[in-house]
Amino acid sequence: MTDSHAHLDACDEPVGVLVERARAAGVKRIVTIGTGIDSCRAALAIAEEHPGVHAALGIDPHSAAGPDAGRLDELRGLLAHPKAVAVGETGLDGVRRFATPEEQRALFDAQLALADDLGLPVVVHSREAAQETAEALASFGGTVVLHCFSSPELLPAALDRGYYVSFAGNVTYPKADDLRRAAAAVPPDRLLVETDSPYLAPQPVRGRPNEPAHVAHTVAALAELRQEDADELAARTHATAAAAFGLP
Repeated sequence: MTDSHAHLDACDEPVGVLVERARAAGVKRIVTIGTGIDSCRAALAIAEEHPGVHAALGIDPHSAAGPDAGRLDELRGLLAHPKAVAVGETGLDGVRRFATPEEQRALFDAQLALADDLGLPVVVHSREAAQETAEALASFGGTVVLHCFSSPELLPAALDRGYYVSFAGNVTYPKADDLRRAAAAVPPDRLLVETDSPYLAPQPVRGRPNEPAHVAHTVAALAELRQEDADELAARTHATAAAAFGLP
């Protein structure tokens, strides 16, 4: 399995402990996420230390009004690291508006341009901003990963444009019927799984800090939903993550 999106630098337990538990649970690969320049440096340090861990580096929309928004040259330099596999997370958030929609869009557009220039995938955060996200991505020709998918209204554009769609533990929650319907509609070769650790622990471990090992619960729930064998879905999403991020 691959946990395609985890914030290992935000977890309370030592990263080495989390990685070992993930391996014991069958998670062979983790993409840890940078959400600002300091977080990106921490993500790279983690990836350097732990085989099987790679890093996606970006400045998230919550930082669009802060000093990190002006540090794109530093981000470009960090993305040259051999363990950096994507730009992001970046995107738009209509709930936690620490920055105006205009500031968020400017930062998102700048990182899309960076991803395009570097030939890297982009990991997209979209929360209650489906139309705006679809508009921003309309002219982007590279690989798109919609992380922690929670906007069913964005699904038609995702399917039409061939985006990768990644589901986290919230797809297992009792009231998440709309997310489960979306997950059932994603083509097999575009489906990814993630934890978004330490957030959004799946239902069987809900209320605890999330960690990469718990991605197995999301795989099991998606397999039941899609009427697939869990081991086969785990193997396929592992291969799909390799395709999405250009991983070995």
